[in-house]
Amino acid sequence: MDIDEFWHLIEESARETTGKVARAQWLHERLVTRPAEDIIDYASWMEVARRRVDTHLMGGAASALHLVGGMDSVWYFYSWVISLGRETFERVTSDPDTLMDVPEIRRFNLIQRDRAPRTDEDLPEFEAFGYVAGMAWEQATGRDRGALDAALEARGHELHALPDPTDEEWDSDDEEESARRLPRTNRYIRELYGRA
Repeated sequence: MDIDEFWHLIEESARETTGKVARAQWLHERLVTRPAEDIIDYASWMEVARRRVDTHLMGGAASALHLVGGMDSVWYFYSWVISLGRETFERVTSDPDTLMDVPEIRRFNLIQRDRAPRTDEDLPEFEAFGYVAGMAWEQATGRDRGALDAALEARGHELHALPDPTDEEWDSDDEEESARRLPRTNRYIRELYGRA
């Protein structure tokens, strides 16, 4: 499985299903019928995508937009960003200050601002998306997740259970620094909450 097929599967899963549970199941059903090497490929591309989205700047943008809480929440948010598809992923990882342009995020921010009822589908998190490859691997091969992790490490991946950004660290709670690094994001949030 090459990178194009990886993104095609992710985007097809969005077109073919409704809801996170159904989408994760759809991906699982497609992967479990493939050779073990394809499952490793899929998991490998997921790791590549995770490393790209796992930055202090992306975390700062997510924090400024009130999208995340603890470390687990950040990790599930990164999976959700990948699930948005290649075009959106490439745009927001290249410039996290464009994250506020994503329609699903704008909708979520309005729900938050208005304190409207929300469902799991509204949350910018997708925990199950990150587990698809591991579950397909276990079912397809009869081997545990540790064997998949070993295969990924053999390909040179350093596996992390939580965010581990490698870009320049900065204090996302520092409002001035956040405004300097993420000007559009901070302007959008000020205007959304009437603090312009």
